[in-house]
Amino acid sequence: MKRAVAHLANLDLNLLVMLRELIRERNVTRAAERVGVTQPAASAALSRLRRHFGDELLVRGKGGYVLSPLATQLAEQVEVVCAAAERLFAAGESFDPRVSRREFTLLVADYTIAVLGEHLARLLDEKAPHVRLHLRLVREAMVADVEENIRLMDGMIAPPVGRFRIPGLQSTELFRDRWVCIVAAENRELDTDTPTLDDLARLSWVAPYQANQGYPTAAPLSQQLTAFGIRPNVAVRVESYQAVPHLVAGTDRIALLQERLACQVAGRLGLRVLECPGNPEPIVERFWWHGNFDDDPGHVWLRGALAEAARRADASRSS
Repeated sequence: MKRAVAHLANLDLNLLVMLRELIRERNVTRAAERVGVTQPAASAALSRLRRHFGDELLVRGKGGYVLSPLATQLAEQVEVVCAAAERLFAAGESFDPRVSRREFTLLVADYTIAVLGEHLARLLDEKAPHVRLHLRLVREAMVADVEENIRLMDGMIAPPVGRFRIPGLQSTELFRDRWVCIVAAENRELDTDTPTLDDLARLSWVAPYQANQGYPTAAPLSQQLTAFGIRPNVAVRVESYQAVPHLVAGTDRIALLQERLACQVAGRLGLRVLECPGNPEPIVERFWWHGNFDDDPGHVWLRGALAEAARRADASRSS
């Protein structure tokens, strides 16, 4: 333990910020501007980082620098560490959204961005013009290890699942949605606007977040169809909700999709939005955070901002 403390004490933690910006920008001059140092100082920091890791980190390519394999591996880790450090040193401070430059890190699905993104962006522009937002897209591994990840970011937006029963985990409801079926307008395998469970069983599917092994999985499609007694014939698996309608358009495939997202793209992509048989469970999207942030003034403001963005999304939908 003493050796670990001594090693940490000997590190220049300013290098963490420089490493993050070098990886983000892949350019020494722009990284220097982001951090507020001279270009020679940034170059010197890159040299120190290269010596420390025994790796080039930024490698010259045809169009500029590219990340080395190690830098690619470090990219996610340094984002998490810097975000956690910023929250640590912001603890106990007052929070004024009009002048704060705090960065909030949220774990979200791209569906959530489709529903809340515009409204949250406008709200930040109006009320907190210097606050930064880092949206990390959901991956199954992140959600599987939610107890560790929730401590390293400001929170996540997701429907409740069993693995979220963690001591200290708090949540509040943001908005609701429901599952619908989408098919191409010219789908040759489905000539009705009221599909049956038998139709769902025989058609080919586009499935978001569907694991390749094991069934059922935690993926929403798997959970819903398992409740119907159906094991779908999955033709396309994709790590995205927003990609699903593009992979249904012009084909005879079918997909379950959140109604809010389906209605956004149906007209543009030539899709039919159909009632889903079997009375699927409603979608309840909640904001989750660790109780350690309960009294953090900035986090309290963030929770209010997310709630306001959700209200605006509801209002725009009904207008």
